[in-house]
Amino acid sequence: MKTAQEIRPGQVIMIDGSPWKVQKNDFHRAGRGSAVNKMKLKNLLNGVQTETAFKSDDKLEQIVLEQKEVTYSYFADPMYVFVDSEYEQIEIEKEDLENVIDFIEDGMEDVCQAVFYDGKVISIDLPKTIVRQIAYTEPAARGDTTGKVMKIARLNSGYELKVSEFCEIGDFIEIDTIACEYKSRVKR
Repeated sequence: MKTAQEIRPGQVIMIDGSPWKVQKNDFHRAGRGSAVNKMKLKNLLNGVQTETAFKSDDKLEQIVLEQKEVTYSYFADPMYVFVDSEYEQIEIEKEDLENVIDFIEDGMEDVCQAVFYDGKVISIDLPKTIVRQIAYTEPAARGDTTGKVMKIARLNSGYELKVSEFCEIGDFIEIDTIACEYKSRVKR
């Protein structure tokens, strides 16, 4: 058992018999009131997200889920198939990939983490940063260079995100998979 203050983002806690992944844990102390930790949580069984406040000294049950390194292999409608280092296939439905589905594309070499609960794979986590190629973006507008200028770019998977104005079609960019944001352009 850990106190709410000791729980870190990325850890999994058990609440009412369900595993919840902590996505964010902020400490707050307001006036004379007791300190609280506001947590952004995601239920690993059904994908529901919520924000909850705990007193900083509340005891929470931390659990450690089995994880296995896997790589994406292919899509067999409606299942996405990943393969571990021993070539064992792991199938997962599209609904269980809600946060990472936009970054999955054929030929990707990223090593992902398959998360298991009760022997069943419940989610796939991508590395914190990944590199993808821009499939389409508008050319930069001449003279529009004041401040942090961003424009929309589409990846090969069809996902759209904002990138710096200087990025062009065919450029490789680094993406933060937690915030789903552009980080930088990568030279290859």
